[in-house]
Amino acid sequence: MDKIQQQKAFDEEISRSQTEIQEQTLKHVGRELHDNVGQLLAYANMQLNALAAKVPEDMKSKVDETTQIVKDSLTEVRALSKSLNSDVLSNMGLEASIDNELQRLERMGFSSTVLEINGVQRELNDKKHNIIIFRILQEFLSNSVKYSEADEIKVVLEYQANQLIITASDDGNGFDIPSVEKGSGLINMKSRAALIGATFDLESQLEDGVKLTISYPFPD
Repeated sequence: MDKIQQQKAFDEEISRSQTEIQEQTLKHVGRELHDNVGQLLAYANMQLNALAAKVPEDMKSKVDETTQIVKDSLTEVRALSKSLNSDVLSNMGLEASIDNELQRLERMGFSSTVLEINGVQRELNDKKHNIIIFRILQEFLSNSVKYSEADEIKVVLEYQANQLIITASDDGNGFDIPSVEKGSGLINMKSRAALIGATFDLESQLEDGVKLTISYPFPD
């Protein structure tokens, strides 16, 4: 029995270390986007605004169009940098982080996103747990955008007395669960849920969308 417990503790430590390394990498990329790419786009926007006053009238529409593209790109870079930086996410909180991600998906052209919050909101047991739950949802959302061909994504946070039930669903083409059970994305989501003592369930059928359920326990 001791060997089983030792193996479990070892596996949990490996998973925790991998998660921390991933977070440090994402944080670095988020800062680079904000500090470097964001600044370059902001500078390009300033230059285009200065140029707009000097170009011939027949060129103004093209300059205005390009300026808007740069502005939109700057908005997306800032939103993406937030979703990658765990320090920013921790300060924003779980609900605001999810809302930021859903709005970002809509700006990218996704048809419809819904965030629904029910019950009396309360803090999670640890601020780091906000990040872990958000990363699980982020993986789900990313897969929905890439593969599902869905029109709508819905995330529901249901605060109950002893647990928080998080469901995320899309109305896309779904998939056969056994075919993806060994995929790194699903394994990563499951290991992250296990780190915070949450249960994880993924349901899907071909042509019938996907539903993710996370049950996060509150202390008694």
